[in-house]
Amino acid sequence: MTRPRRVRRAGQLDAGPFAADIASFRLHLAAENKAAGTVRIYCDAACWFAASHLLAETDKTRWGQVGAADVRRWVAWLLGRYSEAYAYQQYRSLQQFFRWLAVEEDLPSPMAKLRPPKVTGKPVPFFSSVELSKLGRCCRGNSFEDRRDAAVLALFLATGIRVSELAAIRYCGDDPDHSDVDLEARAITVRGKGGRDRIVKISHEAARRLDRYLRVRSRHELAYRPELWLGAGNRGPLDRSGIYQLVVRRGQECGVRLYPHRFRHHFSHTWLDRGGAEGDLMELNGWSSPQMLTRYGASARGARARRSYDRVMNSLT
Repeated sequence: MTRPRRVRRAGQLDAGPFAADIASFRLHLAAENKAAGTVRIYCDAACWFAASHLLAETDKTRWGQVGAADVRRWVAWLLGRYSEAYAYQQYRSLQQFFRWLAVEEDLPSPMAKLRPPKVTGKPVPFFSSVELSKLGRCCRGNSFEDRRDAAVLALFLATGIRVSELAAIRYCGDDPDHSDVDLEARAITVRGKGGRDRIVKISHEAARRLDRYLRVRSRHELAYRPELWLGAGNRGPLDRSGIYQLVVRRGQECGVRLYPHRFRHHFSHTWLDRGGAEGDLMELNGWSSPQMLTRYGASARGARARRSYDRVMNSLT
């Protein structure tokens, strides 16, 4: 049974005497041009550990006093309240902080001999044919909001891009050099992790839905803005949080458990399941390491094996 995720506000926690080094770590990550999301995750992990364990459960006031036992207790606490994957993410983020601190301050890392928590493999949650049918009937109206939301869902389904990448798409109909959208080529330029640009293709259906949105967008009071996704009622552009909420809300309306990253799972699974090259998927998804292919590849291999069962077994009778 999956544990429910609890809401926390790491950015509002007071790390006390540990905060200065976390701020220096943040500056180091920024200087290395790490993605804003990566910086936030790494620094939040260190802040949460300091505020909720070191200050709340111990009398320690310096990083040099932190030992492996502190990290073990913290990870055990996380595993008791959150998913294995989330505890693993927090462990790896905290590990990055201590690696930096070990080099910067010549301190031994308390995590040097520790192992990360084990994460039990789970099937990648791609969409069923019934769910895809429900999504296809979603946002069928002609209002600004319907056309915008239909385009958002179609682009997610066609590309599997990250929510931060979708939120950052720029559009300038009069100046192709300053626009990320090329409808004629069915291509969109997105900014991935580390500020790396890449071009992703979109389906004919996604292009059609995006075109319908652009036509109604041209009458928006803020149509001159470079952000592609504008708010209904002439409100300002949507950020990644606004897009996330949009997706969840539309999922609730059509009866499908929906969140942006699920589209990424589905896109990757479908690509591999249909025989797409792994190297091409890495390029389309903006992966610099083949590590993620192992996870998504297992899902596609399982689906192929199940489809092959009747063909193979029937040949034996």
